[in-house]
Amino acid sequence: MILLEKFGFTHTGHVNVSVNDVSYSSSLSQPDPSRLGFFLLSEEALIQVLLEAEQNSNFCVLDSHYIISLFTFKDLLPPKHISFNNSYPVTEPNEYSLFFSNCAPKSQVTMTVRTEMYNVDNGVKDYLPAGWSFLKPFLQEREKKVLMIVIPLQVLANLASIVIEETGPFIKDWVTWNQVFLLVDIICCCAIIFPIVWSIRSLRETSKTDGKAAKNLAKLTLFRQFYMVVIGYLYFTRIVVFALRTIAAYKYQWVSNAAEEIASLVFYLVMFYMFRPVKRNEYFVLNEEEEEAAEAALRDEEFEL
Repeated sequence: MILLEKFGFTHTGHVNVSVNDVSYSSSLSQPDPSRLGFFLLSEEALIQVLLEAEQNSNFCVLDSHYIISLFTFKDLLPPKHISFNNSYPVTEPNEYSLFFSNCAPKSQVTMTVRTEMYNVDNGVKDYLPAGWSFLKPFLQEREKKVLMIVIPLQVLANLASIVIEETGPFIKDWVTWNQVFLLVDIICCCAIIFPIVWSIRSLRETSKTDGKAAKNLAKLTLFRQFYMVVIGYLYFTRIVVFALRTIAAYKYQWVSNAAEEIASLVFYLVMFYMFRPVKRNEYFVLNEEEEEAAEAALRDEEFEL
């Protein structure tokens, strides 16, 4: 695999690939032209492709369903079959990498390649890649709405926290600022639960149709554990810690601070462990019996919230 270019596409994205003076040969036999080609691959799908390659020594990335295949040498234009030029629309916005892959053993390839990647903005080609610094394009509309509500509320909560910590009852509306902080904090805590619940329900629905029961079962288990950990963390830091601050004597006020910091540390460690990078995921190497067991588990109602 040779990485040619990386680009961030919107829903109006296009990629143009032009090859000329193509020549390929092999010391074994005439290479299969369908084993050489160009494709797009997102960063998320790259991990899945690497896992497929680890599990199968004869794996060819051009056979993977995770890639967006553009063309192979089988599509070279007649009569000489040494050139090709075509433009492809990108239907799903994301950041993609353009690769060339040669799966023909013991083969050599020479060619002249020209690539063009752009988004169309008001009928004009925009060669600056789209950046997803804030909202990635594959977020659903309802998730974007939640973020657009939570982010301003978090700004308001931080302002209220600063006013409370840096001033005191002597200023006007100090009590109101306390109430605003508590209310906004509770709203934000509740709001972040919705995307988790939506993800779990979405996985349950897709698991019935995509034929990947074991993989979806693993994701459902992970998301349910994540949901429970988040609920536990929010309950402890918002209710238990608040209770400790209320009932503890002055000289034991440090206990509530220590409890909050320890809870945060444990939460971060658990999150890192749950979503840690792994070289080989056990859920991707399953036999038929395990797949059937996963399908039976998905039919069970234990994953309903």
